[in-house]
Amino acid sequence: MQTVYLWIVLFPLLGAIIAGLFGHKIGRAGAHWVTIIGVALSFLLGLVVLKHHVIDGSPDFNGSVYTWLVSGGITMEIGFLVDGLTAVMIAVVTFVSFMVHIYTIGYMYDDPGYQRFFSYISLFTFAMLMLVMSNNFMQLFFGWEAVGLVSYLLIGFWYTRPTAIFANMKAFLVNRIGDFGFLLGIALIMMHFDSLDYATVFAAAPDKADTMIPLFGGSQLMTVACILLFIGAMGKSAQVPLHVWLPDSMEGPTPISALIHAATMVTAGIFMVARMSPLFELSTTALSVVLIIGSITALFMGFLGIIQSDIKRVVAYSTLSQLGYMTVALGASAYSVAIFHLMTHAFFKALLFLAAGSVIIAMHHEQNIWKMGGLRKYMPITWITSLIGTLALVGTPF
Repeated sequence: MQTVYLWIVLFPLLGAIIAGLFGHKIGRAGAHWVTIIGVALSFLLGLVVLKHHVIDGSPDFNGSVYTWLVSGGITMEIGFLVDGLTAVMIAVVTFVSFMVHIYTIGYMYDDPGYQRFFSYISLFTFAMLMLVMSNNFMQLFFGWEAVGLVSYLLIGFWYTRPTAIFANMKAFLVNRIGDFGFLLGIALIMMHFDSLDYATVFAAAPDKADTMIPLFGGSQLMTVACILLFIGAMGKSAQVPLHVWLPDSMEGPTPISALIHAATMVTAGIFMVARMSPLFELSTTALSVVLIIGSITALFMGFLGIIQSDIKRVVAYSTLSQLGYMTVALGASAYSVAIFHLMTHAFFKALLFLAAGSVIIAMHHEQNIWKMGGLRKYMPITWITSLIGTLALVGTPF
């Protein structure tokens, strides 16, 4: 299975490299086919992994593929940790990415940056897969930063627009604030555990539960480390007060809005906290912080969404509110509930964004909802899909 795990990651990367470096030679059709086939193969292999680990209940896989660096007793490796959580995330990321790739053929058909866009979204998929499949903090941080970098490129895809340049710079800088805390958290863990490997850190963590560090007159190691890691999640998953970048990310093309909001960037923070649950469970203070931040985000972002007039911003604020609910579940130690919500949210939010994109194209790039109406009459298929997505969003039939 190790070869399967490796190809799940490599297929989108190969597609991105070919479309990015040789896009002018293979043409528009070549660029979209090579990336679509790459992501489709990753999705099919992801289904094999899902069956192997979730349905068949096979043992978890935790192994190293390549040792990159050994320094001062710290080994930096490229490796995979594949369990039920990873298998679900692989399936969600690759499926939504596959659908977005197909949708992009029609949405971006007349854009001069066609090949470049396909290269970016395939690279985005690779970065997210590296993040969710990592078995150590160094690889996690690589995937974390790669997701942030590619999101910067995608939000500012239409770089001739001043609003797009402002939006991608805002997203990049706000995420750097969160990433600073995230990096400090990883450094603190490395300092006290002498390892960056998940299994080693998680096994030793209970013995460090009462360890104090000289911060603010004496603080628990696990509390400080978990809060620092969560600051990173606040940036990526757009929790108050680091939420300000997400609504402005709507300046990018609609397919990337669907990918960012449904399966990649904003879900990274939720996934990371769920993956770090053995650490968070050792600090009730950290869990309380997670719960409070999530509650504030869920409530106030819902209110802000009500007063929006831009169709994509309405859906974006809905994403913020839903992420707040997921964070609340994490703070209540209901990790499986948070991941279940993440999975269902990925499907219906991608659907709503892609439906919104269809309406925007039909309205000749008009995004003001007050100038729209009669969707059922003029676009019956889009109306049905939007209705399905809306019913899923409100939790029908529960």
